[in-house]
Amino acid sequence: MIILLIFFILGIFILFFKNKNSKITRNIKLYNFKKKLLSKETNIEKIFLREEEKSLLNPNININIGIYEKEENIIRKSNIHRSRLSKFMKSKLNGEMIFMDEKQNIFKYVDGKKKFL
Repeated sequence: MIILLIFFILGIFILFFKNKNSKITRNIKLYNFKKKLLSKETNIEKIFLREEEKSLLNPNININIGIYEKEENIIRKSNIHRSRLSKFMKSKLNGEMIFMDEKQNIFKYVDGKKKFL
């Protein structure tokens, strides 16, 4: 009988701490979600995503790739450029309009003549 009473008390003790810990983890997750939702970085990321979306849908928007940009930005911008080339057969990169023909050849016009790249 004493053993049964000890197991009963241990069971209540374990259930009490389990419920307390689960509430704490839920509150931490909720706090982290709110913190991310209201942070300035998240809002800035949303603005950049909108700008990327605009540039993906219009091949006449210039994409500037500078010398001192980070590698991840260069890769992101070049992927946008490639996708615009494949979709619209033209894309503006660093102020120059670049075209692609049916045979996947990439060229630009210089003085009215095709210059293949």
